[in-house]
Amino acid sequence: MKSARLHRLFNPKSGRCFDVALDHGFFNEASFLAGIENLPRAIATLVAAAPDAIQLTVGQAPHLQRLPVRGKPALVLRTDVANVYGTQLPRALFSRMIEEPVLQAVRLDAACVVVNLFRIPEQPEVTDQCIQNILRLKPECDHYGMPLMIEPLVFQPNAKAGGYMVDGDPHKIIPLVRQAVELGADIIKADPTDDVAIYHKVVETAGGIPVLVRGGSKAPEAEILARTSALLAQGASGIVYGRNIIQHPQPAAMTRALMAILHDGATPDAAMKFLA
Repeated sequence: MKSARLHRLFNPKSGRCFDVALDHGFFNEASFLAGIENLPRAIATLVAAAPDAIQLTVGQAPHLQRLPVRGKPALVLRTDVANVYGTQLPRALFSRMIEEPVLQAVRLDAACVVVNLFRIPEQPEVTDQCIQNILRLKPECDHYGMPLMIEPLVFQPNAKAGGYMVDGDPHKIIPLVRQAVELGADIIKADPTDDVAIYHKVVETAGGIPVLVRGGSKAPEAEILARTSALLAQGASGIVYGRNIIQHPQPAAMTRALMAILHDGATPDAAMKFLA
């Protein structure tokens, strides 16, 4: 019954979700480990700040689920691993899914699974692997009542951007979001458009499927708070932020500031008080 798990993800006060992504170690990039070198400690810090969900991998999810805390954040389980984030890409790129992903999610008491849908210049084979992953996941998710979060992610050319190569072009994001919906997503995790004021078009093309916005590259806290508020005003149903939380000097305070915007309707200026 997907609805039971979705209720664990989306805050009953606002109907929105704040998922903190801590799954970066899956991708074998040294720079991604900043802030999560000691993952059990990072998880404990976030649990105390009480976001709606924490996104983890099969190897690290037990650190969350072993904590004897009532009402702790829901687990979002990352099901795929890729090698597409380096500043210098390897000869062959891949996106591979873990075995029995939904059964592993059930055993770990996850509330959702997440999988990528990459659009990378000159790499159609990686997109094909992503689609095959989703096609495998969808019927298993339906069978076990597990919500499926799909992450449509458009990259810039590696030679131009290198590393975390997000492309905010709405003409690329919108069709990929729509493809994710057509493939059966229960939740979309998508990048912000370069112009935040048109993000409602991304929400519209999702056709009622909740859209959570990726945080992407690290940015100043005032910028993150203002952008989050603007995206929610455009109809986003929540956020999935990683580095802007875990690499912040005060990850718990940053979490609480964003929670105030999401669930209490705080203005960015009011939310900044949590960081004073």
